[in-house]
Amino acid sequence: MPAPTARLALAGLAAVALVACTSTDPEPSPATTAPTTAPPTTTAPEPTPTPTPTPTPTPEPQYGVAAGDPAAVAAGMRVLEQGGNAVDAAVAAAFAVAVVEPYASGIGGGGASIVVPEGDGERAVTYDYREVVADDGIVPATGTGIPGFVAGMATLHDAHGQAEWADVLAPAIELAAEGHPASQMLAVRLREDVGPGIAADLPHLRSGGGPLAEGDLLVQEELAATMRTLAADGPQAFYTGALADSLTSVPGIDAASLAGYEVVSGEPVRGAVGDHEVLAALPPLPGAPVVQMLQVAEALDVAAAEPGSVPFVEGVSAAWTVADESAGTVLGDPAFVDVPVAELVDPERNARLAARVAPDAASRTSSDDAQNTTHISVVDSSGTAVSMTNTLTHWFGSGTYREGFFLNDQLSRFGAIDSPANRPEPRRRSVSWSAPLIVLDDDARPVLVIGSPGGRLIPNILTGVYARWAWHGQSLEEAVLAPRFHLEGRTMRLEEGTPSEVADGLAARGYAVEMVPRSAYAFGSVNALAVDPETGELTGAADPRREADVAVGGG
Repeated sequence: MPAPTARLALAGLAAVALVACTSTDPEPSPATTAPTTAPPTTTAPEPTPTPTPTPTPTPEPQYGVAAGDPAAVAAGMRVLEQGGNAVDAAVAAAFAVAVVEPYASGIGGGGASIVVPEGDGERAVTYDYREVVADDGIVPATGTGIPGFVAGMATLHDAHGQAEWADVLAPAIELAAEGHPASQMLAVRLREDVGPGIAADLPHLRSGGGPLAEGDLLVQEELAATMRTLAADGPQAFYTGALADSLTSVPGIDAASLAGYEVVSGEPVRGAVGDHEVLAALPPLPGAPVVQMLQVAEALDVAAAEPGSVPFVEGVSAAWTVADESAGTVLGDPAFVDVPVAELVDPERNARLAARVAPDAASRTSSDDAQNTTHISVVDSSGTAVSMTNTLTHWFGSGTYREGFFLNDQLSRFGAIDSPANRPEPRRRSVSWSAPLIVLDDDARPVLVIGSPGGRLIPNILTGVYARWAWHGQSLEEAVLAPRFHLEGRTMRLEEGTPSEVADGLAARGYAVEMVPRSAYAFGSVNALAVDPETGELTGAADPRREADVAVGGG
């Protein structure tokens, strides 16, 4: 592969034509009145100077943030515009999302990120700061593991950030202390599933005798105080300092396990998909199976099928059955089991697997309903790209509340994804479905930064969007807005808005077809930025399925 560029190429200077100035011979001067035998003379004019070309202005590099809520996007953009870089902005957006989406992610949870410094995919690093089993090896009934979010944000900032830590947390602190209007999704979450019980116990989530309604002001003084402590004292306040005592009263968390928490980092999973190289998170996250799914879909010639058609849906779903089998059988924490990553992302092997996929292939079935995740994509003016997915696992995690935030139930993934490669042990991470991705071109430059909430549906969501964008030339907005689908066993779940002829065609092919309303929040919310590596231009799309937003500056 050619040596990667160090940053996104900027728009080239347009050539400016020189204006050529010509002159004609001047009219002869009239003869003087003095007698002379010499012929009349003329005076040569001063030459006209050639104007200096005016260079075409070089566009400023663009920068942008895509995240699950407009307030999180604003937090990230504020940090970028104050001189921070993409990692600073992603951390700021992550803390802000923790404020406005207390049910989705935050201080009591964990996540994973991929960073491509200055547009150079050869230097990419991935970070896993998800929850781990405590040192005693016991998974509590709540499923709570040792939270990694704070350590992860601090590690990312220490390794790549350039803004002051306190300045990065400042937007989130302001949101929590001054309040923010409750979103429609928060209002729904407080009225469904575990939400009513959560709201009943916490006065700041109630208004007028019931849960907060959309538009009600959500003020979180306790969370603001916790974030001020983190801003002033650093991450150690969470793991060994002022906040640790409160956490050790939670089943599944003890002082030694907190103090010993470690972030895992390394080179991301890499896999060739057509002219692209896809970067994905390390095991036990499903980065390798997602790359495998893309490769199998490519081998099944999904690129030749009309987007959204029966062959398109069947091709992507067949690829899913292969990836789902891998995730459910060989994926695990590589500190405890051998994961055949090289095999999973081998395009020749996956082409052979594609040739053997049965026409009536079925996925594994699962009762796993954890769709509660949030994703953040950021690119800065130097070309640094960040793809970050954070979660509490289920809505409001375990429901346990401490110091202004909810604790995760990530360790429930050991039971939900039942495999010999996924068994709880001290300090072990579970298999889960978070899948931040960065797509590189053939010069190792980022061209797509993408991720989504959606739990088990994430691989299908991302593959569907990628296939439309990369193989069918759709704009990112078209690809994000298109109806989604997911195969579970032999039941094809189709998002509301899928054409009836597609649903009927799939039923005729033997699938049990289930239509899913968009109000179910089942099909995630893609937060992505596409990058033109030649000009540095960014484009994004605000997914309307939740509260997502995108902003682009510069240029």
